Amino acid sequence: MIVTGDDQAEMQNLQKYLASEFKMKSLGDLKYFLEIEVARSKHGIFLSQRKYVLDLLAETRMLDCKPIDTPSEQNHKLGLYLDQVPTDKERYQRLVGKLIYLAHTRSDIAYAISVVSQFMHFPSEDHMGTVMRILRYLKVTPDKGLMFSKYDHTNVEGYTDAD
Repeated sequence: MIVTGDDQAEMQNLQKYLASEFKMKSLGDLKYFLEIEVARSKHGIFLSQRKYVLDLLAETRMLDCKPIDTPSEQNHKLGLYLDQVPTDKERYQRLVGKLIYLAHTRSDIAYAISVVSQFMHFPSEDHMGTVMRILRYLKVTPDKGLMFSKYDHTNVEGYTDAD
């Protein structure tokens, strides 16, 4: 059973039923869960991972980095080449994994992450440079996230770069 909407009586009935089956405790409105911040307003619900971004920048010592306006280079030439210089595979995989998790609320970096995730088995310094570029972009945009509007729920907006 899924309860949606603002029917308080239906939500209370569900809580009573669940309490009869399980030991539970109401913690109130959701504010933070699995590194995702939840903010409610009269306009809707906003999901972001601001703290996750700042923690990631701190972990990688990039809090003081020079920011950049785009997450990836235009017409990137990333690939697997014979003359590429390898990088720390474990660190690369860990960083890309964290970025993949971040993409749940950050569709603006989804393409760049999909590109760097293709090189998880044989990462090079060029690939790591692209990961660092994504982190430099995050420095500019830690507050971005997803807005689930209360009123425009039937509109779907998409953005693309034709270049």
